[in-house]
Amino acid sequence: MREQPAFPVVDPDGPTHTGMTLRDYFAAKALPAVIAAVPNGTGLGVSHPKNTLGVARVAYALADAMLKARDEVKP
Repeated sequence: MREQPAFPVVDPDGPTHTGMTLRDYFAAKALPAVIAAVPNGTGLGVSHPKNTLGVARVAYALADAMLKARDEVKP
């Protein structure tokens, strides 16, 4: 999977600035839903060390799925 820029800016007089990747953008968009799914009443909320890495992994797994689906529907 090629890392595609989310917001490329092409400057005719200088370099192209790619900013964040599309994968990072999709993960950031998925993150609120992932955070909302973590139970808070157990003392193991989203900021608990046992959950933070897992939450990020799920967000990136969803981003990877979105990229795959995007590639599958392209003509």
